[in-house]
Amino acid sequence: MTQPTPARRELDGLPLIDLPGLDLLAHAVAAAEHGWHVFPLRPRDKRPAGHAQARCPGTGRCVSGHRTPEQRATTDPDLLAAAWTHAPYNIGIATGPSGLLVVDLDTVKAGEQEGTPDGVTTFEALCERAGKPVPTTYRVRTARSGMHLYFTQPDGARLGNTAGRLGKHIDTRGWGGYVVAPGSSTADGSYEVLDSRPPAPLPGWLLDALTARPKAVQAPPAPLTTRGTRYAVAALRGEVDNVAHAGDGTRNATLLRAARALGRLVASGDLTRQEVEQALRRAAASNATESQRYYDDVIRRGLDWSIAHNAGGSRAA
Repeated sequence: MTQPTPARRELDGLPLIDLPGLDLLAHAVAAAEHGWHVFPLRPRDKRPAGHAQARCPGTGRCVSGHRTPEQRATTDPDLLAAAWTHAPYNIGIATGPSGLLVVDLDTVKAGEQEGTPDGVTTFEALCERAGKPVPTTYRVRTARSGMHLYFTQPDGARLGNTAGRLGKHIDTRGWGGYVVAPGSSTADGSYEVLDSRPPAPLPGWLLDALTARPKAVQAPPAPLTTRGTRYAVAALRGEVDNVAHAGDGTRNATLLRAARALGRLVASGDLTRQEVEQALRRAAASNATESQRYYDDVIRRGLDWSIAHNAGGSRAA
C-alpha cells in the first residue's frame, strides 16, 4: 500500500521540513514581520489547529484556563519555527492583536438567485454611495476567489467582527476574529497577495458605517389599492412587508425574490405590473441603503424573469 508523504524526513538523524512546510513557515514569518500575530490552522483547512474550548484538557499552555487562538497568536520567530516544523499548518492572522480590520468580500454562494451581487460588487456600490473611491490597500485573493482588504484600526478603536452589516457578502474581522493568511491553501485554492502595499488606515466613512447605530426600521408603506383577488392582495401585502423589514445585507435579495413571486401574479392577470412596481419601490425606499435606480433595476429584472417564465399560465382576457 502506498504510504502518504510524511510532513518531515530525516537526513543523518536531523529532521528536515518538506518543501510545503518550509514555504508555509516562510509565509508565517513574513506575516509576523509585518507585526501581525499568527497561529497555526489545520493543514489545508481554515479551522484553528489544536483543541476546542469544549475539549480543553486544562493542561500545558491551558493550565490556567483555555487559551483561544487569538491569545496564542504570536510574532515570536522561535515559536513559529517550533509550530511549522511540526506540521505544514495553514496560517491564521489574529486580526485584533495585529491592529487590523479586514474587510472580507465573499463570492456568491451556490444556489443563490441569479443576479445576486457578490461582495466586490456590493462594496463598490457602497463606496459609490459614500462618494469615495475604492480604497487602495493590502489585498489578498481568497481560495474561493473572494477578496480580503486589510486596514489598520484607528487609534483607541477596538472593532470586532460583523456579518452583512456593510452589505450582502461583506463581513469584517477585527477583535475576536481571524483571517487565513497568504501562502495558505485549501481544497478550493490558495490565498495570494494581490497588492503588497502596507495596509491603509481604515477610512473614516467605513468606521462610521461600522459603528453607527442600526437604523430603526420604518413601518412598511401600505400597498396600493388593487382590484385583484384576495390571494393576490394578501401576496402583495406580504411581499411588501418582507421587503420593508429586510435587514441590511438581505434587502436586495429579498426584493428580487418578491419581484419574482409577484411576477407570477402579473403573468396570470391577478395584479398589474404598475401596481407591483410602485408597491415594491415604496417598500424598498422606506429603508433604503442603495439608490432608487438600483432598486428599480432589481424590480425590473425580477418581474421580467418571472413574467417570461410564467407567461404560459396567463389567463385569457
